Amino acid sequence: MSLTGGSPLDWKFSQVFGERTPGEDVQNIDVISAIEFDKSGDYLAVGDRGGRLVIFENKAGGKDVTSKQHSHKELETSDVSVMRHPEYRYKTEFQSHEPEFDYLKSVEIEEKINKMKWCTTLNGALFILSTNDKTIKLWKVKERKLKKVKEMDLSPYVSSENSLLSESSFVSGESKPSVSNGHRLEWIDSMGTSNSPSNAGYVNGQNIGDTALARCRKMYAHAHDYNINSISNNSDGQTFISADDLRINLWNLEVSNQCFNIIDTKPSNMDDLTEVITSAEFHLLHCNLLAYSSSRGFIRLVDLRQSALCDRSSMMLQDAEPRGQKTFFSEIVASTSSIKFSADGRHILSRDYMNLKLWDMRMATSPVVTYKIHEHLRPKLSDLYNNDAIFDKFDCCISGDGSHFATGSYSNHMRIFSNGSGSTEGTTVEASRNSYRKRPQQATSRARRTSLSNLTRGFYRQGNDASGTGTNEFSCDINSKLLHLAWHPKTNLIACSTGNSLFMYYA
Repeated sequence: MSLTGGSPLDWKFSQVFGERTPGEDVQNIDVISAIEFDKSGDYLAVGDRGGRLVIFENKAGGKDVTSKQHSHKELETSDVSVMRHPEYRYKTEFQSHEPEFDYLKSVEIEEKINKMKWCTTLNGALFILSTNDKTIKLWKVKERKLKKVKEMDLSPYVSSENSLLSESSFVSGESKPSVSNGHRLEWIDSMGTSNSPSNAGYVNGQNIGDTALARCRKMYAHAHDYNINSISNNSDGQTFISADDLRINLWNLEVSNQCFNIIDTKPSNMDDLTEVITSAEFHLLHCNLLAYSSSRGFIRLVDLRQSALCDRSSMMLQDAEPRGQKTFFSEIVASTSSIKFSADGRHILSRDYMNLKLWDMRMATSPVVTYKIHEHLRPKLSDLYNNDAIFDKFDCCISGDGSHFATGSYSNHMRIFSNGSGSTEGTTVEASRNSYRKRPQQATSRARRTSLSNLTRGFYRQGNDASGTGTNEFSCDINSKLLHLAWHPKTNLIACSTGNSLFMYYA
């Protein structure tokens, strides 16, 4: 399958979960930090900064079921079923990670979920990988029937525990044995609910509904010295990779105490460090290929068949065309925050701070097309640096047919583009039920975090404006940012998040 030209889509609001009222404060632990559809699109996982993982299930199945009251003649003259966009309902949630403390390094490890990836479904159970900065976990989510123990009305035939084994404790045709504490659990599947006199005094376990129980199957820990920024499943269904700032490890899903370091970019002298790994993804079709991006804007393709340590890439995608004058901020905004393979396996979508780029793996010197996202913020880069907004990492996603792309921006805006439409302007959708526009607010400074992924972060005096503007006013609200989003694998539906709210839009 190859990328085909697509016309711009008409996007409409579908659903919202966790919508907050105007003026409501959002706690940091409730902010959504990851979104991921499974391969079928029937399930959607959402992770937050509090380490929780919430799963939503498609309740409509993609079709509008025709009413049984319709006559056979009516069905012949109309469509049997009308395709609709998927609608989701809450399924379950569980605590995936807890806050920890590394006593050897005296470092607090946040519970925030950085990434999630769905695994192959087995025996009706769902499997999903989730990771925080240091530890990856494999969760199994399976439907279970819950039964409730009810108190019984004791009958004279109820025997004590010690006398249950004696012959006299069984009264033929009058009652069934029970324990003396007055409680009994009986499964409806195997026992009836008759209220006949012969069952007097015995109450079956009451079915209180189905629920999905999550259990941690594997824990992959102590393999990364730096914060994990990516995990990606292999198409072989048996292995996955995890990437931090300097290394990429290869794991087997069934082996949690051992992994193989396949990429190591750590220099012998850390003073010589020039770039770090920012994202890594396995090829969707070929289990031997993977790609990883860097803080310098490079995308490297690696073939695992070449050597055990893939320190030399098979191909490097880089934009050789100079874009404007090189400044202090050029390397910062060039850092690639997210990459995604297209379904045809020949194209890669990447997002840096300023642009969204589509690459053809057969053309390494320049992207096929560049969509400008934050070009209007270029005169304000010094102000964005002062309040740390320049280090925001925006995700990107690609439609199942590979003809449409989406990414996030400020003011809770989502930018959607269509390949071959002849326009690079795209469509802007505000993540809101009513699509109201907020008045831009003045950005406030916040404490800076130390991370290898921010190599160019250094001392920069407040007010020392390289662009000469000297103002903190922006044409957008940089405090309201849409960082995370995911495209449904089989239909044109996008899930995106702002703060603690999950919005869905369909076309």
